[in-house]
Amino acid sequence: MAESRTYQWWQREDLGYRENELHFAGRKVAALAKQLGTPSFVYSAQRVKANLERIQQALVSAGLESTSSLYYAMKANRFAPLLTFLKQTGLCGIDACSPAEVEHAVSCGFAPTDISFTATSLSNADFDLLARYDGVFMDCDSIHAIHSWGKRKPGTSIGIRVNPAVGVGRASNDKLQYAGSVTTKFGIYQEQFEEALAVAHSYGLTVSKIHFHTGCGYLTPQLAHWESVLETCLWFIETAGSVTRVNVGGGLGVPHLETDTPLDLDQWAGILYKHFGTRGLHVEVEPGDYVAKDAGLLLLGKTFVEQKRDKLFVGVDAGFNIAPEPAYYALPFQPVPLNYSGEPCQATHVVGHINEALDVWYENAILPDLTAHDHLVLINAGAYSSSMASNHCMRGQFKEFLLF
Repeated sequence: MAESRTYQWWQREDLGYRENELHFAGRKVAALAKQLGTPSFVYSAQRVKANLERIQQALVSAGLESTSSLYYAMKANRFAPLLTFLKQTGLCGIDACSPAEVEHAVSCGFAPTDISFTATSLSNADFDLLARYDGVFMDCDSIHAIHSWGKRKPGTSIGIRVNPAVGVGRASNDKLQYAGSVTTKFGIYQEQFEEALAVAHSYGLTVSKIHFHTGCGYLTPQLAHWESVLETCLWFIETAGSVTRVNVGGGLGVPHLETDTPLDLDQWAGILYKHFGTRGLHVEVEPGDYVAKDAGLLLLGKTFVEQKRDKLFVGVDAGFNIAPEPAYYALPFQPVPLNYSGEPCQATHVVGHINEALDVWYENAILPDLTAHDHLVLINAGAYSSSMASNHCMRGQFKEFLLF
Protein backbone atom coordinates (compact mmCIF):
# COMPACT_ATOMS: atom_id res chain seq x y z
CA MET A 1 0.00 0.00 0.00
CA ALA A 2 1.30 3.44 -0.90
CA GLU A 3 2.14 5.87 1.91
CA SER A 4 3.45 9.39 2.25
CA ARG A 5 7.14 9.80 3.04
CA THR A 6 9.41 12.81 3.45
CA TYR A 7 12.86 11.15 3.67
CA GLN A 8 13.82 13.56 6.39
CA TRP A 9 15.92 11.42 8.70
CA TRP A 10 19.13 11.41 6.63
CA GLN A 11 18.94 14.95 5.27
CA ARG A 12 21.44 17.55 6.40
CA GLU A 13 22.93 20.79 5.09
CA ASP A 14 25.15 19.14 2.47
CA LEU A 15 22.84 16.21 1.57
CA GLY A 16 19.16 16.60 0.80
CA TYR A 17 16.46 17.78 -1.59
CA ARG A 18 16.51 21.32 -2.92
CA GLU A 19 13.45 22.12 -5.02
CA ASN A 20 12.78 18.36 -5.29
CA GLU A 21 16.29 17.57 -6.61
CA LEU A 22 18.86 15.67 -4.55
CA HIS A 23 22.00 17.68 -3.78
CA PHE A 24 25.28 16.43 -2.29
CA ALA A 25 28.42 18.43 -1.53
CA GLY A 26 27.00 21.43 -3.37
CA ARG A 27 26.23 19.46 -6.54
CA LYS A 28 23.07 18.17 -8.16
CA VAL A 29 23.34 14.41 -7.90
CA ALA A 30 21.50 13.90 -11.20
CA ALA A 31 24.20 15.92 -12.93
CA LEU A 32 26.90 13.85 -11.22
CA ALA A 33 25.27 10.60 -12.36
CA LYS A 34 25.02 11.87 -15.93
CA GLN A 35 28.61 13.10 -16.01
CA LEU A 36 30.36 10.33 -14.08
CA GLY A 37 28.28 7.29 -15.03
CA THR A 38 27.41 4.34 -12.84
CA PRO A 39 28.31 2.62 -10.66
CA SER A 40 30.40 5.40 -9.13
CA PHE A 41 31.38 6.28 -5.59
CA VAL A 42 31.50 10.01 -4.88
CA TYR A 43 33.03 11.38 -1.69
CA SER A 44 32.76 14.82 -0.12
CA ALA A 45 36.12 16.11 1.05
CA GLN A 46 34.48 18.78 3.18
CA ARG A 47 32.23 16.27 4.94
CA VAL A 48 35.26 14.12 5.75
CA LYS A 49 37.04 17.14 7.21
CA ALA A 50 33.96 18.22 9.17
CA ASN A 51 33.63 14.74 10.66
CA LEU A 52 37.25 14.79 11.82
CA GLU A 53 36.86 18.27 13.24
CA ARG A 54 33.74 17.22 15.13
CA ILE A 55 35.62 14.38 16.86
CA GLN A 56 38.57 16.64 17.58
CA GLN A 57 36.36 19.33 19.09
CA ALA A 58 34.63 16.82 21.35
CA LEU A 59 38.03 15.65 22.64
CA VAL A 60 39.12 19.25 23.22
CA SER A 61 35.90 20.09 25.06
CA ALA A 62 36.38 17.05 27.30
CA GLY A 63 39.82 18.25 28.36
CA LEU A 64 41.92 16.10 26.01
CA GLU A 65 43.15 18.90 23.73
CA SER A 66 46.86 18.20 24.16
CA THR A 67 46.57 14.54 25.11
CA SER A 68 44.73 12.95 22.21
CA SER A 69 45.48 11.94 18.62
CA LEU A 70 43.36 10.77 15.70
CA TYR A 71 44.47 8.01 13.33
CA TYR A 72 42.21 7.45 10.35
CA ALA A 73 41.51 3.72 9.84
CA MET A 74 42.42 3.54 6.17
CA LYS A 75 40.91 0.08 5.72
CA ALA A 76 37.60 1.98 5.67
CA ASN A 77 38.51 3.75 2.43
CA ARG A 78 41.97 3.82 0.84
CA PHE A 79 41.15 6.01 -2.20
CA ALA A 80 44.46 7.81 -2.83
CA PRO A 81 43.02 11.32 -3.40
CA LEU A 82 41.09 10.98 -0.12
CA LEU A 83 44.22 9.96 1.79
CA THR A 84 46.23 12.79 0.27
CA PHE A 85 43.50 15.22 1.30
CA LEU A 86 43.54 13.84 4.84
CA LYS A 87 47.29 14.40 5.03
CA GLN A 88 46.81 17.99 3.88
CA THR A 89 44.27 18.69 6.63
CA GLY A 90 46.84 17.86 9.30
CA LEU A 91 44.03 16.51 11.47
CA CYS A 92 45.03 12.86 11.65
CA GLY A 93 47.59 10.16 11.15
CA ILE A 94 46.93 6.71 9.72
CA ASP A 95 45.84 3.48 11.35
CA ALA A 96 47.21 0.75 9.07
CA CYS A 97 46.63 -2.98 9.27
CA SER A 98 48.82 -4.42 6.50
CA PRO A 99 52.29 -3.70 5.09
CA ALA A 100 50.72 -2.65 1.79
CA GLU A 101 48.61 -0.09 3.64
CA VAL A 102 51.77 1.37 5.16
CA GLU A 103 53.35 1.68 1.72
CA HIS A 104 50.17 3.21 0.31
CA ALA A 105 49.93 5.74 3.15
CA VAL A 106 53.53 6.79 2.61
CA SER A 107 52.88 7.16 -1.13
CA CYS A 108 50.04 9.57 -0.26
CA GLY A 109 52.28 11.81 1.82
CA PHE A 110 52.17 10.37 5.33
CA ALA A 111 55.47 9.87 7.12
CA PRO A 112 56.14 6.55 8.87
CA THR A 113 55.91 8.46 12.17
CA ASP A 114 52.32 9.34 11.26
CA ILE A 115 51.35 5.66 11.18
CA SER A 116 50.09 3.41 13.96
CA PHE A 117 50.12 -0.24 12.90
CA THR A 118 47.89 -2.99 14.24
CA ALA A 119 47.32 -6.27 12.46
CA THR A 120 46.99 -9.99 13.01
CA SER A 121 48.61 -13.19 11.72
CA LEU A 122 51.61 -11.43 10.18
CA SER A 123 54.22 -13.42 8.25
CA ASN A 124 58.00 -13.08 8.45
CA ALA A 125 57.89 -11.21 5.15
CA ASP A 126 55.34 -8.81 6.65
CA PHE A 127 57.55 -8.09 9.65
CA ASP A 128 60.63 -7.65 7.46
CA LEU A 129 58.88 -5.04 5.32
CA LEU A 130 57.45 -3.17 8.30
CA ALA A 131 60.82 -3.06 10.03
CA ARG A 132 62.20 -1.05 7.12
CA TYR A 133 59.86 1.84 7.95
CA ASP A 134 61.53 3.46 10.94
CA GLY A 135 58.95 5.37 12.94
CA VAL A 136 55.91 3.17 12.33
CA PHE A 137 54.54 2.33 15.76
CA MET A 138 53.81 -1.37 16.20
CA ASP A 139 50.91 -2.64 18.29
CA CYS A 140 51.50 -6.37 18.80
CA ASP A 141 48.37 -8.48 18.97
CA SER A 142 49.96 -11.79 19.99
CA ILE A 143 52.97 -13.21 21.80
CA HIS A 144 54.19 -14.40 18.40
CA ALA A 145 54.11 -10.79 17.18
CA ILE A 146 56.11 -9.59 20.21
CA HIS A 147 58.79 -12.20 19.52
CA SER A 148 58.87 -11.33 15.81
CA TRP A 149 59.11 -7.57 16.37
CA GLY A 150 61.56 -7.91 19.23
CA LYS A 151 63.98 -9.84 17.02
CA ARG A 152 63.88 -7.08 14.42
CA LYS A 153 63.53 -3.98 16.62
CA PRO A 154 64.96 -4.76 20.06
CA GLY A 155 65.05 -1.91 22.55
CA THR A 156 62.15 -0.01 20.99
CA SER A 157 58.69 0.91 22.28
CA ILE A 158 55.63 -1.14 21.37
CA GLY A 159 51.96 -1.32 22.09
CA ILE A 160 50.13 -4.48 23.07
CA ARG A 161 46.71 -5.11 21.66
CA VAL A 162 44.62 -6.71 24.37
CA ASN A 163 41.35 -8.58 24.37
CA PRO A 164 39.18 -7.78 27.40
CA ALA A 165 36.74 -10.59 26.51
CA VAL A 166 33.90 -8.07 26.28
CA GLY A 167 32.90 -6.19 23.17
CA VAL A 168 30.48 -3.63 21.85
CA GLY A 169 28.86 -3.14 18.46
CA ARG A 170 25.94 -1.50 16.77
CA ALA A 171 22.64 -2.66 18.35
CA SER A 172 24.25 -5.84 19.73
CA ASN A 173 25.19 -6.96 16.21
CA ASP A 174 27.63 -9.78 17.02
CA LYS A 175 28.97 -9.69 13.44
CA LEU A 176 30.57 -6.36 14.36
CA GLN A 177 32.22 -7.47 17.61
CA TYR A 178 35.92 -8.27 17.90
CA ALA A 179 35.73 -9.44 21.51
CA GLY A 180 33.14 -11.10 23.69
CA SER A 181 32.11 -14.48 25.03
CA VAL A 182 33.49 -16.21 21.92
CA THR A 183 37.28 -16.43 21.88
CA THR A 184 38.68 -14.53 18.88
CA LYS A 185 42.08 -14.11 17.22
CA PHE A 186 42.29 -10.46 18.25
CA GLY A 187 44.65 -9.40 21.02
CA ILE A 188 46.10 -10.92 24.16
CA TYR A 189 43.82 -12.09 26.96
CA GLN A 190 44.38 -11.49 30.67
CA GLU A 191 45.69 -15.00 31.33
CA GLN A 192 48.53 -14.52 28.81
CA PHE A 193 49.33 -10.91 29.56
CA GLU A 194 52.07 -11.54 32.12
CA GLU A 195 53.81 -13.82 29.62
CA ALA A 196 53.48 -11.13 26.95
CA LEU A 197 55.15 -8.57 29.23
CA ALA A 198 57.97 -11.00 30.00
CA VAL A 199 58.61 -11.66 26.32
CA ALA A 200 58.67 -7.93 25.62
CA HIS A 201 61.14 -7.42 28.49
CA SER A 202 63.42 -10.14 27.10
CA TYR A 203 63.95 -8.05 23.96
CA GLY A 204 64.30 -4.78 25.81
CA LEU A 205 60.94 -3.62 24.47
CA THR A 206 59.08 -0.97 26.43
CA VAL A 207 55.31 -1.47 26.50
CA SER A 208 54.24 2.16 26.31
CA LYS A 209 50.76 1.66 24.86
CA ILE A 210 47.73 -0.55 25.42
CA HIS A 211 45.51 -0.97 22.36
CA PHE A 212 42.05 -2.46 22.13
CA HIS A 213 39.32 -2.46 19.50
CA THR A 214 36.32 -4.51 20.51
CA GLY A 215 33.56 -3.68 18.05
CA CYS A 216 32.13 -1.42 15.37
CA GLY A 217 29.23 0.90 14.68
CA TYR A 218 28.24 1.74 18.23
CA LEU A 219 25.89 4.68 18.84
CA THR A 220 24.72 6.51 21.95
CA PRO A 221 22.60 3.62 23.36
CA GLN A 222 25.74 1.47 23.44
CA LEU A 223 27.93 3.99 25.30
CA ALA A 224 27.18 2.60 28.74
CA HIS A 225 28.33 -0.84 27.63
CA TRP A 226 31.32 0.68 25.84
CA GLU A 227 32.30 2.35 29.11
CA SER A 228 32.30 -1.03 30.82
CA VAL A 229 34.75 -2.24 28.15
CA LEU A 230 37.07 0.66 29.01
CA GLU A 231 36.85 -0.20 32.69
CA THR A 232 37.87 -3.78 31.97
CA CYS A 233 40.89 -2.57 30.01
CA LEU A 234 42.20 -0.56 32.96
CA TRP A 235 43.55 -3.81 34.42
CA PHE A 236 45.95 -4.19 31.49
CA ILE A 237 47.14 -0.58 31.82
CA GLU A 238 47.78 -0.93 35.55
CA THR A 239 49.48 -4.31 35.16
CA ALA A 240 51.83 -3.14 32.40
CA GLY A 241 53.04 -0.25 34.56
CA SER A 242 54.94 1.61 31.82
CA VAL A 243 51.96 2.71 29.74
CA THR A 244 51.73 6.35 28.68
CA ARG A 245 49.24 5.96 25.82
CA VAL A 246 46.01 4.09 25.29
CA ASN A 247 44.51 3.38 21.87
CA VAL A 248 40.77 2.78 22.09
CA GLY A 249 40.42 1.69 18.46
CA GLY A 250 37.60 2.93 16.30
CA GLY A 251 34.02 1.74 16.06
CA LEU A 252 32.25 5.11 16.26
CA GLY A 253 29.05 4.59 14.28
CA VAL A 254 26.74 6.66 12.09
CA PRO A 255 22.96 6.34 11.67
CA HIS A 256 21.81 3.77 9.11
CA LEU A 257 18.09 3.79 9.91
CA GLU A 258 15.44 6.37 10.69
CA THR A 259 15.31 5.02 14.25
CA ASP A 260 19.06 5.68 14.79
CA THR A 261 20.30 8.83 16.48
CA PRO A 262 23.77 10.28 15.91
CA LEU A 263 26.49 9.31 18.35
CA ASP A 264 26.72 11.79 21.24
CA LEU A 265 30.38 12.72 20.83
CA ASP A 266 30.47 14.89 23.94
CA GLN A 267 29.28 11.98 26.09
CA TRP A 268 31.73 9.66 24.33
CA ALA A 269 34.68 12.02 24.87
CA GLY A 270 33.67 12.60 28.48
CA ILE A 271 33.91 8.87 29.13
CA LEU A 272 37.41 8.84 27.64
CA TYR A 273 38.53 11.69 29.87
CA LYS A 274 36.98 10.11 32.95
CA HIS A 275 38.94 6.88 32.57
CA PHE A 276 42.15 7.94 30.83
CA GLY A 277 42.50 11.71 30.89
CA THR A 278 42.39 11.81 34.67
CA ARG A 279 45.26 9.28 34.69
CA GLY A 280 47.44 11.45 32.47
CA LEU A 281 47.30 9.01 29.57
CA HIS A 282 47.47 10.13 25.96
CA VAL A 283 44.36 8.86 24.14
CA GLU A 284 44.50 7.61 20.55
CA VAL A 285 41.34 7.04 18.48
CA GLU A 286 41.10 5.24 15.13
CA PRO A 287 37.84 6.30 13.45
CA GLY A 288 37.10 5.01 9.97
CA ASP A 289 33.34 4.66 9.71
CA TYR A 290 32.64 7.97 11.41
CA VAL A 291 35.09 9.86 9.21
CA ALA A 292 34.22 8.49 5.78
CA LYS A 293 30.94 6.59 5.77
CA ASP A 294 28.37 9.38 5.55
CA ALA A 295 30.74 11.35 3.29
CA GLY A 296 30.12 8.98 0.38
CA LEU A 297 27.34 8.05 -2.04
CA LEU A 298 27.13 5.18 -4.49
CA LEU A 299 25.54 6.30 -7.76
CA LEU A 300 23.56 3.51 -9.43
CA GLY A 301 21.68 3.07 -12.67
CA LYS A 302 18.22 1.53 -12.55
CA THR A 303 17.86 -1.65 -14.61
CA PHE A 304 14.23 -2.71 -14.09
CA VAL A 305 11.05 -2.32 -12.03
CA GLU A 306 8.87 -5.40 -11.70
CA GLN A 307 6.25 -6.89 -9.41
CA LYS A 308 6.96 -10.52 -8.44
CA ARG A 309 4.13 -12.02 -6.44
CA ASP A 310 3.66 -9.78 -3.40
CA LYS A 311 6.94 -7.88 -3.76
CA LEU A 312 7.98 -4.93 -5.90
CA PHE A 313 11.58 -5.16 -7.12
CA VAL A 314 13.85 -2.45 -8.45
CA GLY A 315 17.11 -3.58 -10.00
CA VAL A 316 20.33 -1.57 -10.22
CA ASP A 317 23.58 -1.93 -12.14
CA ALA A 318 25.81 -2.94 -9.21
CA GLY A 319 25.80 -5.76 -6.71
CA PHE A 320 26.79 -6.47 -3.13
CA ASN A 321 30.34 -7.31 -4.21
CA ILE A 322 31.34 -3.66 -4.62
CA ALA A 323 29.90 -2.55 -1.26
CA PRO A 324 29.46 -5.68 0.88
CA GLU A 325 28.38 -4.31 4.26
CA PRO A 326 24.63 -4.95 3.81
CA ALA A 327 25.37 -8.57 2.87
CA TYR A 328 28.18 -9.23 5.34
CA TYR A 329 27.12 -7.24 8.39
CA ALA A 330 23.41 -6.48 7.90
CA LEU A 331 24.18 -2.75 7.75
CA PRO A 332 21.66 -1.30 5.30
CA PHE A 333 22.46 1.48 2.83
CA GLN A 334 19.35 3.63 2.47
CA PRO A 335 18.33 3.91 -1.23
CA VAL A 336 17.40 7.45 -2.25
CA PRO A 337 15.78 8.69 -5.48
CA LEU A 338 17.42 11.61 -7.25
CA ASN A 339 14.13 13.47 -7.48
CA TYR A 340 11.27 13.54 -5.01
CA SER A 341 8.31 15.89 -4.78
CA GLY A 342 6.28 14.28 -2.01
CA GLU A 343 4.44 11.65 -4.04
CA PRO A 344 3.17 8.48 -2.29
CA CYS A 345 5.71 5.74 -1.60
CA GLN A 346 5.62 1.99 -1.23
CA ALA A 347 7.75 -0.85 0.08
CA THR A 348 10.34 -1.76 -2.54
CA HIS A 349 13.09 -4.37 -2.67
CA VAL A 350 16.27 -2.89 -4.18
CA VAL A 351 18.46 -5.61 -5.67
CA GLY A 352 21.70 -5.87 -7.63
CA HIS A 353 22.91 -7.76 -10.67
CA ILE A 354 24.91 -10.55 -9.00
CA ASN A 355 23.65 -14.12 -9.30
CA GLU A 356 23.62 -14.73 -5.54
CA ALA A 357 20.72 -14.84 -3.09
CA LEU A 358 22.34 -12.31 -0.76
CA ASP A 359 22.53 -9.65 -3.48
CA VAL A 360 19.86 -7.48 -1.87
CA TRP A 361 20.67 -3.85 -1.15
CA TYR A 362 17.58 -3.07 0.91
CA GLU A 363 14.39 -4.93 1.72
CA ASN A 364 11.17 -2.94 1.97
CA ALA A 365 12.74 0.43 1.28
CA ILE A 366 10.01 3.07 1.27
CA LEU A 367 10.37 4.63 -2.18
CA PRO A 368 8.20 6.44 -4.73
CA ASP A 369 7.33 4.86 -8.07
CA LEU A 370 10.68 4.60 -9.87
CA THR A 371 9.34 3.62 -13.29
CA ALA A 372 10.32 6.96 -14.80
CA HIS A 373 13.62 7.24 -12.90
CA ASP A 374 17.01 6.38 -14.37
CA HIS A 375 19.09 6.36 -11.20
CA LEU A 376 19.20 5.68 -7.47
CA VAL A 377 21.86 6.45 -4.89
CA LEU A 378 22.86 4.61 -1.74
CA ILE A 379 23.90 6.82 1.16
CA ASN A 380 26.53 5.87 3.78
CA ALA A 381 28.69 4.30 1.07
CA GLY A 382 31.89 6.14 1.94
CA ALA A 383 33.45 3.48 4.19
CA TYR A 384 33.89 -0.29 4.00
CA SER A 385 32.46 -0.29 0.50
CA SER A 386 34.95 0.22 -2.32
CA SER A 387 37.77 -0.90 0.00
CA MET A 388 36.07 -4.31 0.41
CA ALA A 389 35.02 -4.75 -3.21
CA SER A 390 35.64 -7.92 -5.21
CA ASN A 391 35.30 -8.97 -8.84
CA HIS A 392 32.72 -11.64 -8.11
CA CYS A 393 30.90 -12.70 -11.30
CA MET A 394 33.41 -10.37 -13.05
CA ARG A 395 31.12 -7.52 -11.97
CA GLY A 396 33.68 -5.59 -9.95
CA GLN A 397 33.94 -2.47 -12.11
CA PHE A 398 33.28 0.91 -10.48
CA LYS A 399 34.73 4.43 -10.40
CA GLU A 400 35.60 6.78 -7.54
CA PHE A 401 35.62 10.57 -7.33
CA LEU A 402 36.50 13.06 -4.61
CA LEU A 403 34.40 16.24 -4.59
CA PHE A 404 35.74 19.52 -3.22
